[in-house]
Amino acid sequence: MTQRDPLSRLRLDDHELANRLTFFELTPDDLARLASLREFAEQQTDAIVDAFYELILRHPETRKFFPDDTTVRRVKRHQRDYFVGLFGGKIDRAYAEDRARAGAAHERIGMAPKWYLGAYRRYLELLHQRLYAHLGRGPETDAAWEAVQKVVFFDMSIAIDVYIAANIDALKRHQAAIRELSTPVIRVHDRILLLPLVGTVDSARAHQIMETVLTKVTEEQAKVLILDIAGVPVVDTKVAQHLLQTTAAIKLVGARTILTGISAQVARTIIQLGVDISAMDTQSRLQDGIDLALSHLGKAITTKAP
Repeated sequence: MTQRDPLSRLRLDDHELANRLTFFELTPDDLARLASLREFAEQQTDAIVDAFYELILRHPETRKFFPDDTTVRRVKRHQRDYFVGLFGGKIDRAYAEDRARAGAAHERIGMAPKWYLGAYRRYLELLHQRLYAHLGRGPETDAAWEAVQKVVFFDMSIAIDVYIAANIDALKRHQAAIRELSTPVIRVHDRILLLPLVGTVDSARAHQIMETVLTKVTEEQAKVLILDIAGVPVVDTKVAQHLLQTTAAIKLVGARTILTGISAQVARTIIQLGVDISAMDTQSRLQDGIDLALSHLGKAITTKAP
């Protein structure tokens, strides 16, 4: 998980908060009802929090998140503050930020959404029991219970959005790592680089290839880049155009490109497509490409005399 602020992650500005409040039908009357129950919340908080954690600590899959008594005491203290905060009668950016951070904390320790949602189910059950026991049956109690449900689901929506945002961030990091691994630029000799391509070359990957090789060519002050496409299963018009664009870009920074790994099938395909790759030196084998690259630099591989 990244260290970005949860609010910036979700873009919970005032407009978005108002939008959510409208959708969850959390009205000023609901907030006033919740505020009127503040004393009830303060009286019931210890009993509800203890019963809440009784379920969590009893289940082996959730018990592991609380390895010792010190941790349990700390999270119970935070949970009491959270519970009483439900009845503050005000939902603003500070409230949303607090709920987002709570969701981020659960995601950070690895608590899966299924346990998070299951715990909230227990929360609602305990609140329902205590609220009706405290107020009795009647329209006012029903209205208060409805307000409680609205604010709880409002909180849950923020936490789940944090989960989703964190997972998207992780996915982006993994994709970036995979892209980096898929474009391994290797220094095979002084001022000679090799990029062995394996797999499909789509537009996104082509952009990554160009960005990577330009950076490496500049850093290494390379004069030749060998592009080996032996591992590319299909070479179509788009792939050929991507290779030509990469070659043109490399030429602009003072280097030349040698294309290797061209099989007979790929050669036929390129001819049939009518793609002009005359701007590139081409060789069928990687070894031949390395020999050609060395020759461009006035060097050669020779056999050492015995």
